[in-house]
Amino acid sequence: MLTTYPIIAGAEPLTPGEAVWIDLLDPTTEESARVLRECGVRVPSRESLQEIETSSRTRAEGEVLYMSMPLAIRDGERGLSPVPLGFVLSSRRLITVRYSEVKAFLPVIERISTDARPGSAMLFVALIDAMVDFDADVLERLSSELAAISGRTFTASGERKVRDRRHSRQLHESVNAVGLAGERLSRIRETLLGLQRILGFVAESAGEGQLFQAEMRTHLKTARQDVASLVEFETHLSGKTQFLLDAVLGFINTEQNEIFKVLTIVSVVGIPPTLIASMYGMNFHYMPELAWRWGYPYGLALIALSTLVPIVWFRQRGWW
Repeated sequence: MLTTYPIIAGAEPLTPGEAVWIDLLDPTTEESARVLRECGVRVPSRESLQEIETSSRTRAEGEVLYMSMPLAIRDGERGLSPVPLGFVLSSRRLITVRYSEVKAFLPVIERISTDARPGSAMLFVALIDAMVDFDADVLERLSSELAAISGRTFTASGERKVRDRRHSRQLHESVNAVGLAGERLSRIRETLLGLQRILGFVAESAGEGQLFQAEMRTHLKTARQDVASLVEFETHLSGKTQFLLDAVLGFINTEQNEIFKVLTIVSVVGIPPTLIASMYGMNFHYMPELAWRWGYPYGLALIALSTLVPIVWFRQRGWW
């Protein structure tokens, strides 16, 4: 789908040659050819946008800047591969190429004035600022989610018994929640690194040409600092995620060890009475207690005593 901006109320949509911003959502071959024909700018394909080399993601062809980055989403139709986002920036217009909805674009679209004609560089800076703000909000939500998982995990482990079934189920749910948070952090990191690469490339290009005014360069510098701080914050959250995963797995291992401990104690406690019962069950003719009137109560008492002694011993050592 091809959309041109600004959108003038009551007027026909601008042609690609007249527009300042051309937004291509999952473009067709005909739409890409139309942009090339009317604007003289080649629209990069999805395959080229997904290249991971720096030279492929940020390059200049004359006065036109080509930039691409992965978004923090996965395309289920293409094996969960990252969804790319491309920018083609020149002094006359901005072209964005995307294959999914980008929520960060919505505030910029709403702010575009129908009376004024914003420049391409101004629109690019506004989109970058919006994407940085959106990623910051995502990281803040992930931080709150991890804090909630941490509170549930450690509070539950401290207050509930290890053999509580609800506790076991909650630990397994925590493993799943931490894993999902780690996956989302991984996606956000790819997006932030892509933004960081683009901002560094634009900063170098801004020093060589007149595409960006002084105020825009200040915005770009601030955005670059914000992205660097977000990368550090994401690294902190990734470390916290790994810590939570190790902690939850440690609680699960402790729970399993407690189960094995109980089974071990039960098996050890059962050995002495089994030995005594098997010994008196041999029915030898000259067994001393065989003809004894109190032989049966004596055997039962001996079995009970051999069961209680190991239990008391384990209890005193704190194993039970």
